[in-house]
Amino acid sequence: MFDTIIIGLGPAGMTAGIYAKRREMKTLIIGKELGGQVIWASEIENYPGFKSISNTDLINKMYDQVKSLGAEIKMDEVATIEPVYNNKNLEHFIVKTKKEKFLGKTVILTMGLAPRRLAIPGEEKFNGKGISYCANCDGPFYKNKTVAVVGGGNAAFDAAEILSKISEKVYLIHRRQEFRAFEALINEVKNRDNIEMILDSEIEEIMGNERVEGIKVINIKTNASQELKVDGIFIEIGRIAHTDLIADLVKRDEKGMIIVNNKFETSQEGIFAAGDVTPLEFKQITIACGQATVAALAAYQYLQLKQGGSVDKVLDRGKKME
Repeated sequence: MFDTIIIGLGPAGMTAGIYAKRREMKTLIIGKELGGQVIWASEIENYPGFKSISNTDLINKMYDQVKSLGAEIKMDEVATIEPVYNNKNLEHFIVKTKKEKFLGKTVILTMGLAPRRLAIPGEEKFNGKGISYCANCDGPFYKNKTVAVVGGGNAAFDAAEILSKISEKVYLIHRRQEFRAFEALINEVKNRDNIEMILDSEIEEIMGNERVEGIKVINIKTNASQELKVDGIFIEIGRIAHTDLIADLVKRDEKGMIIVNNKFETSQEGIFAAGDVTPLEFKQITIACGQATVAALAAYQYLQLKQGGSVDKVLDRGKKME
């Protein structure tokens, strides 16, 4: 029986593991992939304490730390989470993976989000070698260079605006004429002299040798194609919350994000959530780590309240999750 089972092996999951172990909680972390969304970044320059650190170095440092504290780590995929009750009182959760079954008194969800991908030739080959899914993370590496941004929503326009201050030239490529971004942001981008919009168009192929060197763009209305020389591509077409796993357990918003309160408790007693899988607008490593810290401490407090017989205080949370 674990005091907490953490789902996700990114920065949020490992931070939750660190704080759970510092409270002497028996802790298990389960994840399919070490690093979470950080694997989509290359160099990281906005994590406190490091002027610059690679994605693999940061993740390995986190992994070594949580491992040294005694957390158990399983590389696996969670299939189901089932609460077990005794006379309407929650006793524990059964967490089943594809290989094993575990019991936990609490669960912390830190699955993060997965960036939507273009699924075109060259995308997988050049991931981290000129392809990025985060302008805030990787934009500074393209100072005075030429980049392309793909998308038509707020994330894409934000990325184009940020990059226009760093890069010499920015192409904004969108498959429609209409945009989903805020009007003020659209106007801001349109007024930037070094941003060129290429509309009704899609990237057909990403080209290069060791790194991205260019893209092939096709107009979906005329079928005309052109090749553009670019040093980097920022794919900003949204992120996916894979939360169907807990669809019947916790409340989610229209995008599948897990709704939490200020202690990162979900609508289900004993389940907490932190990181990019929560609805907070800003998605950054430091934010995910901060949320995970609160979630782990709240899970510890929850167990202390239960052991002390203050179950009513715990259950009050569920009434406030509307």
